[in-house]
Amino acid sequence: MPEPATKAEPGGREFFTTRTVQQARDGFRPRRRTPAETVPLERALRRVPAAPVIAPHPLPGFARSTVDGYAVRAADTYGVSEGLPGYLAVTGAVTMGAVPAASVSPGTAVVMPTGGALPSGADAVVMIEYTAEAMPGTIEVVRPVAPGEGVVRADEDARAGQEIIPPGRMLRPQDLGMLAAAGVTSVRVHARPVVTIFSTGDEVVAPQTQTLRPGQVRDATAVALAALVADAGGAPVHGGIVPDDPAALEKELREALAASDVIVISAGSSVGARDETANVVSRLGPPGIWCHGLAIKPGKPTLLAECARGPGQHGAPGEHGIPVIGLPGNPRSALVVFRLIGMDLVRQVGGCTAAPPEPSVRARLDRDLASATGRLDVVQVTVSGGTATPVFGLSALLSVLTAADGYIVIPEEATGFDAGTEVDVTLYR
Repeated sequence: MPEPATKAEPGGREFFTTRTVQQARDGFRPRRRTPAETVPLERALRRVPAAPVIAPHPLPGFARSTVDGYAVRAADTYGVSEGLPGYLAVTGAVTMGAVPAASVSPGTAVVMPTGGALPSGADAVVMIEYTAEAMPGTIEVVRPVAPGEGVVRADEDARAGQEIIPPGRMLRPQDLGMLAAAGVTSVRVHARPVVTIFSTGDEVVAPQTQTLRPGQVRDATAVALAALVADAGGAPVHGGIVPDDPAALEKELREALAASDVIVISAGSSVGARDETANVVSRLGPPGIWCHGLAIKPGKPTLLAECARGPGQHGAPGEHGIPVIGLPGNPRSALVVFRLIGMDLVRQVGGCTAAPPEPSVRARLDRDLASATGRLDVVQVTVSGGTATPVFGLSALLSVLTAADGYIVIPEEATGFDAGTEVDVTLYR
């Protein structure tokens, strides 16, 4: 991972330069990965394989029909047409789940159900729609077939020894189906990254607090962050609410380093609170803070760091440091940044090298949107009838997110978008 970018003030204090979101995505790449474990297939959905999964034998394992019809020798159908049909003698029928008792010889055909095993001597299946019973035991064929038509080869799904599931990509329902077809009933996957989430601030209280005193706010961020962590394949752990006390925060973070793969801190909104969080993180261990500030709106006061575990907490030999994400205190800002940066980081630590694509839609803006160059702007929108309508509000307002169908991104180099511009809207699931 690149060295942190730092500068020194005249008094000797170091401060950290702001990075772009793309720099953070490309440059902040901690090497920590969770270990592998074996899980049964029924618990493998969205897990990340730690190694390629290999087909133990050909799939489907036998040549089978893809249509209802008749197994034939393709050569026996050459030249046939509706005006000049060919005639074949029916010598038997294939039973599902059984080895065919009948075989196909020149001038004969065998009744085939979809999925049935191809009898010996046959090299194609003619669809029942292109046949008719000419007389008992004889069919006429009005359309020719080529060798292999209407048939799946014995190894068409997979050859023996072929990689059927790659590592680094979350397992989808269709992947589990492929594994089941191959007789693979368990799979080696990366352990879910344990992500400890802290909220900080003297004003923050638990969501179950019934009566708020003036100045108090319920912790809206931690539960939403935990949901995003779970969406990214992680295992969220609530670290609790820590007061604006650097010593208390340092104690909690050092303890969390021993049991976490990623640490997330929702820091106070004031400059002083953010600085104290950065100071505490800087003392946790090398390599330390990678950036303190992202060129993004909302969410500029974001901190990214990697911290080594302390003495007696190193775990396995060669273990890498723990990524630490310091988020803004405003819930909306924190959730926007974590969706753009944090979820990919959780996936990365969990061994995912190919993030699942986000659902998106093209729409036209119904008004002008201004932006400042050098900063990535994330704008919440509603979508209706192919039109994207921005939803505005202060960064502290969660209602902006709950009203939105998705968001658009104005890149750093742009000064905004004109009304009528076609934009990509990333949709919330």
